[in-house]
Amino acid sequence: MSTKRKILLVEDDTNLGNLLQDSLELKNYDVVLKRNGEDAFNDFKVNKYDMCIFDVMMPKKDGFTLAKDVRRINSAVPIIFLTAKALKEDTIEGLKLGADDYITKPFSMEELNLRMDNIFKRMPKTEVSTQNQFRIGNFDFDNTLRVLKIGTVETKLTTKESELLKMLALYQDRLLEREVALTTVWGTDSYFAGRSMDVYIAKLRKMLKDDPNVEILNIHGTGFKLIVKK
Repeated sequence: MSTKRKILLVEDDTNLGNLLQDSLELKNYDVVLKRNGEDAFNDFKVNKYDMCIFDVMMPKKDGFTLAKDVRRINSAVPIIFLTAKALKEDTIEGLKLGADDYITKPFSMEELNLRMDNIFKRMPKTEVSTQNQFRIGNFDFDNTLRVLKIGTVETKLTTKESELLKMLALYQDRLLEREVALTTVWGTDSYFAGRSMDVYIAKLRKMLKDDPNVEILNIHGTGFKLIVKK
């Protein structure tokens, strides 16, 4: 699994788009380049990105419209607008749409890299809740003692099993993204950590099988969801 930050770059100018992609990849980013807003949004709907860089004036779907569509499904991903316009009205429009920054052409790669770095530094790191006791269906789970209990049956968990179950419990009935679980519990989202997590998920499924209303779903390519049926 790649540890590179993934960037969605949308620029209809062929030369500039290729230049930006090459320069960002040299900075160790994983860059996907699209030439129009429509193709970009179709890609965004099925892939996870750490940042979006949108040209404003594009065919099929302009950068502002693209940003509106992106914000409907992801309110947190950082967005930088690239524009040939320096009009105050355009800057305000971009900020209203939730843009994190706005760069007027022409610009240097050094400027773009610095602005990207500043945005990533401002982004909050995943914080783990101080909650340590959970009710999961008919189970009582104590993360401090690392004990999972149903009726009179107690199961002692390892540290990794307990921390992973805590993350699932905190996200109960919601998607727990693989990267979030990996970086929180393992401290890395490497390929080997990912395989290790899959083994621990299988172990947790066996531990929870005594309550048929509790299930850990695998959301393909995205993460997991701890479901407690009512």
